[in-house]
Amino acid sequence: KKLAQKLGADERGMKMYVLCILKTGPKDSEVTGDLRKEIFAGHFANITKLADEGKLAVAGPFEKNDKAYRGLYIFNVATIEEAEKLVMLDPAVKAGVFVPDLTLWYGSAAMMMVSETHKKLQKPAK
Repeated sequence: KKLAQKLGADERGMKMYVLCILKTGPKDSEVTGDLRKEIFAGHFANITKLADEGKLAVAGPFEKNDKAYRGLYIFNVATIEEAEKLVMLDPAVKAGVFVPDLTLWYGSAAMMMVSETHKKLQKPAK
């Protein structure tokens, strides 16, 4: 019961999130070289920050596909409006490299344990 409360679970062990699919943006091919490296460094730093703050349950890239899908976020917020504010913090979204597509998603509250577990699996940064 304590864990369910901590994770914001309902009686089914579920909660509302916002699913975000990052699609290839209109400026993707224009952003190159050092600027692209800087934008993606900011993109990854922002992912870490949002996960550490408990606002992002899961994030990750897609393999090459014919849908222009580039990445996925599952935001730990209950409204599209809240998720829009968070996704606009991403330098790659701001730069037009990615365009976000947001929708409500009802999933397991255990998703909120992924970030903590991931840190135990991740190779330490040098």
